[in-house]
Amino acid sequence: MSTFVFNNKDSNYTPVNNVFIDKFMPKARGEFVKVYLLGLKYCNSGELGVSSEVIASTLHLLETDVINAWNYWDEENVVKMIPVDNMGNYKIEFLDLTELKDKKPENIDIVEELNKSSTKDMLQDIEKLLGRTLSSKEITMYISWLKEFNFSPEIVLLLIQYCVLKGKTDSRYIEKIAISWFDAKIKNINDAQTFIKKHEDKWINIRKILKYLGIKDGEVMKPQEKLLTKWLNTYKFSLDLIFKACDICFQRINKADFKYIDGILSSWYKDNIKTLEDVENKDKKKIRYINPQAKSKSNSKTSTFNNFKQRNYDFNDLEKKLLGWDNND
Repeated sequence: MSTFVFNNKDSNYTPVNNVFIDKFMPKARGEFVKVYLLGLKYCNSGELGVSSEVIASTLHLLETDVINAWNYWDEENVVKMIPVDNMGNYKIEFLDLTELKDKKPENIDIVEELNKSSTKDMLQDIEKLLGRTLSSKEITMYISWLKEFNFSPEIVLLLIQYCVLKGKTDSRYIEKIAISWFDAKIKNINDAQTFIKKHEDKWINIRKILKYLGIKDGEVMKPQEKLLTKWLNTYKFSLDLIFKACDICFQRINKADFKYIDGILSSWYKDNIKTLEDVENKDKKKIRYINPQAKSKSNSKTSTFNNFKQRNYDFNDLEKKLLGWDNND
């Protein structure tokens, strides 16, 4: 369960920016819109914070829907999620969407662009890869990448091919990948191939961990993905070491808990543990440091207590004395 803290404005009504209604609401899932509006209401009514459980109960949703909604709006730059601690709690900041209203998309003359052989060939190849005819909106989007992202037609085609191989042909998903490539400052084919390899290598290992935990790939949420990435890229732990932490988690609490596993791995990272042998050596040291006399002392204390002469108390009489009621008799 996560808790979300809002930057409140203490108001009796909930204003919704028209930019949200016009630009973001139509393409978002209904439950995501409900979470945004309820959160906006909490923000403007002076509510300091609310748990994902409360939001889910109020909107008749799953907690995972609530967390996925906030992650979605964070990715869309509608809100900003700021981690408060390592327990999955966040501060939600609603961003000002007004400035987006004045931004007008660059007008693209499709007829003029189609006169360029390189652009025309690119669009025809995209249609072959997707196996369908492109809409005018899609054509405009792909052409805009050449101008706004400074992508070459070859990079656009490689991007589409990458998405098709993943089984993702939805234009919204393809656009999301294009934005991530632009943010990664991909300028040429080599940059794109390096980015794909790095991303796919990470996800190959992530899928192996999820499979080991009995979790489906599509069920992982953004906070969990960040933890998995930290274990692999920041801590640079091997899969065997991560599996060992998973085993310990199962043994102790009998379920897969990302925070619990992260606690184990963070402790190992702090102790500079890098191999399974290091884990075994650490466990041996713990056993070695146990005081062998502790058990005998404990037994000694127990026997001494048992040899103490037991007394019978009249607790009713004792209570009266403690409360001073015996003086009233």
